[in-house]
Amino acid sequence: MPLKIDKTLKPQALRGKIGRLFELSAGKIIELERGWPEAKGTPVFTVKGKYTTRGWTEWTQGFQVGSSFLQFDATGDPQFLALGRRKTVELMASHVSHVGVHDHGFNNVSTYGNLWRLIREGKIPTDQREVDFCELALKTSGAIQAARWTPINNGDGYIYSFNGPHSLFIDTMRSLRSLALAHQLGHLLMAERDARISLLERLIQHARTTATFAIYYGKERDAYDARGRTAHESIFNINDGNYRCPNSQQGYSPFSTWTRGLAWAICGFAEQLEFLWSRPEEEFGERGGRKAVTKFILEGAIATADFYIENSCTCGVPMWDTGAPNLHRLDGYLEKPANPFNEWEPVDSSAAAIAAQGLLRLGRALGAKGRYDYRAAGLTVLSTLLQEPYLATSTKHQGLLLHSIYHRPNGWDYIQKGQKVPNGESSMWGDYHLREAALMVWKETQGEPCLTFF
Repeated sequence: MPLKIDKTLKPQALRGKIGRLFELSAGKIIELERGWPEAKGTPVFTVKGKYTTRGWTEWTQGFQVGSSFLQFDATGDPQFLALGRRKTVELMASHVSHVGVHDHGFNNVSTYGNLWRLIREGKIPTDQREVDFCELALKTSGAIQAARWTPINNGDGYIYSFNGPHSLFIDTMRSLRSLALAHQLGHLLMAERDARISLLERLIQHARTTATFAIYYGKERDAYDARGRTAHESIFNINDGNYRCPNSQQGYSPFSTWTRGLAWAICGFAEQLEFLWSRPEEEFGERGGRKAVTKFILEGAIATADFYIENSCTCGVPMWDTGAPNLHRLDGYLEKPANPFNEWEPVDSSAAAIAAQGLLRLGRALGAKGRYDYRAAGLTVLSTLLQEPYLATSTKHQGLLLHSIYHRPNGWDYIQKGQKVPNGESSMWGDYHLREAALMVWKETQGEPCLTFF
């Protein structure tokens, strides 16, 4: 077990670190707001400590705007609530109606969803017009996300990625939150001849397709079938609905595991467990009951969590890909804390931030059950990220979480002078998910309800 899980670690022990995080976070949000030219598009990741953009799809704006809502939730500082509200109105409408991406859960639940949640939790006064505004956006977003649909030959299907109808991304497990919220709000997808399509049904079908084809279970599916391993992309023949092969856009290969994709799976599966377990049993009557529906989600969550724990460094931070070509040069790297300054392969702290939240949620759901203490594992990973060398304490750096990796195969990540691999930079998704995981633990120490998107 490479990750050294500190089973004695309790949420209260992280209060000081979390408080420091949100003190630093306030300045980072304000600095980016003052200095970012919106004509450039959306900030994505840093180069030399300054945020820059990178055209692919605009999937990170929700993290930029949503961070203000998380900051307000943690600190009560009204300037961040005002900033989040204003930016949601100014910037996010096009994301609600975006028919070309699989990222609705990232963009719209992080913004409209966080604002709606703050109202529901009583953190801000209820304004019915604002409630209606958020709910209309969330309903529309969930339906549009569900409309990106490819059926497969077993009767299920999946929300296809921006690569096209043949492509299922592991990332989309976390975007299922958009379908979940829209369903919770009583919405559905209307199709040709007024066909009424259940968003819950599409959520379940996508999750089952992901669990079946994008997750491995050690059952000799291929020569690289290690239990808990994930494929970033799964390719289907859209003519006959058959699965064809694994692929990878951002990982090293289809037969190794890109660790941020692994983290998306852990977090997405764990969140959907929480959501589905909160729904009334009668919603699952025609689907074999809630236990049958959640069985494969639970199996996927546990398998991927175990693989993460077993393939991270002792501090809980993973390398960017478990099959990266120069890992053999890092003798015994899994038996020691991660070294982001090594000369052979980068680590990915953003994967750790996402996985930490997934582990915390899985641990909360399972209690003492399971191969590992997942809750303690999540706290251990979070504790690592809340201190240097991962926490960006310099006011000259616009990022919050250092040593994040975006797209290693494309060479998009900045390599500093004197270094051989990328390190020392931040990303919108890394910063957001560090804030979100920290807020989850912070709310627990304050005796507040558990942070859930629903």
